[in-house]
Amino acid sequence: MTDQAVGGGHRPPGATENAAPTAPGRRTAEPGRDGLAPHHPSRRAAAGRSATVALGELPAARFAGRERELEALHADIERPGLDTLSGRKGTRSRVLLIAGVPGSGRTALAEELLRRLADDYPDGVVRALLTGPGGAPVPTDETARELLTALGTDAPPGATEDELTELLRGALAGRRALVLLDDAPGGDQVGPLIPDASDSLVVVVSHGPLTGVPDVRPCALGGLECAAAVAILRRYVGPTRIAVDPRTAESVAEECGGRPAALELAGGWLAARPRASLSDLRKALRAIDLPPDLPTGARPLHRAFRLAYEALPPPAARILRLLTLAPAGLVDAHLASALAGCSVAAAGAALRDFATLGLLRAEGAAAGPAPQDDGPAAARTAETASHPRYRLPGCLEAMVRALLQEHERPADVQLARARMLERTVRLLLSCRAMGEPADSAVRQKTAGLPRSLRFASRESAAEWLRGRRAALLDAARIAVADGELDTLDRRLMAALTRTLLVHRGPAAAPDLYVLHGLVLEVAERRGLPHEKAAALLNLADLDGQAGRNTDALTRYRAALAVARSVKDPVATGRALESLGGTYGELGDWQRAADWYGRALELRLTRGESADAARLHGRIGGAHTYAGRWGEALREWRAAAGTYRRLGDLVGQARAAGEVARVQEYAGRPEEALRTCREAVHLARNAGDGRLEAALQLRIADTLERLGDPAAARLHRAVGERLLEDHPQ
Repeated sequence: MTDQAVGGGHRPPGATENAAPTAPGRRTAEPGRDGLAPHHPSRRAAAGRSATVALGELPAARFAGRERELEALHADIERPGLDTLSGRKGTRSRVLLIAGVPGSGRTALAEELLRRLADDYPDGVVRALLTGPGGAPVPTDETARELLTALGTDAPPGATEDELTELLRGALAGRRALVLLDDAPGGDQVGPLIPDASDSLVVVVSHGPLTGVPDVRPCALGGLECAAAVAILRRYVGPTRIAVDPRTAESVAEECGGRPAALELAGGWLAARPRASLSDLRKALRAIDLPPDLPTGARPLHRAFRLAYEALPPPAARILRLLTLAPAGLVDAHLASALAGCSVAAAGAALRDFATLGLLRAEGAAAGPAPQDDGPAAARTAETASHPRYRLPGCLEAMVRALLQEHERPADVQLARARMLERTVRLLLSCRAMGEPADSAVRQKTAGLPRSLRFASRESAAEWLRGRRAALLDAARIAVADGELDTLDRRLMAALTRTLLVHRGPAAAPDLYVLHGLVLEVAERRGLPHEKAAALLNLADLDGQAGRNTDALTRYRAALAVARSVKDPVATGRALESLGGTYGELGDWQRAADWYGRALELRLTRGESADAARLHGRIGGAHTYAGRWGEALREWRAAAGTYRRLGDLVGQARAAGEVARVQEYAGRPEEALRTCREAVHLARNAGDGRLEAALQLRIADTLERLGDPAAARLHRAVGERLLEDHPQ
């Protein structure tokens, strides 16, 4: 881009908004260091953009013309469907299809349609991208979960595709909403996502027909009309050059095939060269060599892309190629910096340059590490306070990936990916630290991190995590897919797991299910039995929380087998206890007591008395539920005795209280009363006021059943007073 730094000229669309002044004393990056011209228009562009774009706020440079298509789409919304024509009331949402080749402006048209329809659909809009990086279809269950999250509906971890799509249809039922399904590979990905809500509207963007989806209203896109194509060029190069040579402008539009993506690339190239003319642009486009097997329809975009790419300095061209490694296709300055091995500021400037040239699409800014103080230092690092996110347009991705394979060695690609994942781990550690208490050791360790890796507050860290959730999960998948990253994949997943738990708590269960599944995959591939057992146990826990107890039992048994094969006592004990707990959830108290008993044997063998006391209690509880009073009393007394030997007065008091409960169940209220009074004495000596209150209230209940209401009132008064004195 050094040869583009001429100065002056018309600014491309968006280059004049939100211009950020240079901080006092700030030195601009040198072309030799980051490959970017000091006076390139994007250096004067805004450092950040809004994190969320309100419905209908579409960048003007990305839409022009298409009025006939918009009128046709509006007419299709009003036109009766097949159900109405057959005399039945329609139950499914109307589906509009905007079909066209990538780069034809199909997504821009869909967004413009949503903007114009926004007032008619008060429940808002939800969006999903159905094709991932590399052109692979996004699994339907992932798409359904993302849409449910956008609608504020929780979905159980590990739910199947059918369960998730059913939940999605239920969440949209009764709403009047807009659903945008972008870059759909085909009808198989769209059909399960169509809601049973006749008042909602589904807009699908795809390359071709949606086979298998009934009553679809298609709108096929070709090239833009000449006037609209020239309007896009005018936004980039200004009115003067268009007015001077309007015929050549029309010729350039024709060379670009009327494709908005090609026009933006050509316009960005010419905007960076104020002294060049439209004739120079046309000549440059025609000079681009074409592969002999390239289809005719793909030639305009190929020429425009090669024109823009070949004008990049080698460092900037390398950054662009490496962006295809970005998780979930989303990139910001931190990620680009890690991929290219350059500074965050240089990476951010490169991304803004690419967006100005039409090589990237801005996705909006998200919260990121911010300055921690005021003054000149904060001003110098203000650029890193909020980094816009960008996405490589799908119409360019295949060409950029081909360049990556052509120019980058596999070892260099692996190294870039490792740097990216390492940077992600450090950001996750910083994000997690902001969720911990201010005086915690993990929080204090972040003070030693570079300023660009630190967050200003817990809220900014949580917002960063929320905005990058999908990319972080995809980063974990990338780490697992690469078999040569040693322990980096496990470090990444451990950091992501802990960060999700700190900031999201129980709501992180669906994401944790994905991560534990990835850990299981790594463990099985590398032959890591300890990690495999832990992953199976974690997945089983989440299955149990979601009510899938049969699946949980299967995984607990598998974990037990693996743990026993490597003599892992921790995992073995956890699996045994979990099996007991799951059978208890199923109401099979005999098996629950049996598995707890096996866990007890392991604890006694290892001399773990505290755990043994707890397990005596669990066995006693199982026998209590099963109505086996004798066995229950034996186990609860064993628990109380173990707690007594350990000097745990609170544990002893609780166990004694349970002995009293079983005695009362067994029809021995007098014995229960004596035992409960002993438990009260223990709780009082332990200083546990709430436990003593609970025991006093139980004594009151027992006395009422024994026919002594006066004494019962006294004990109840004591218990209620203790509860007031010891609030939770």
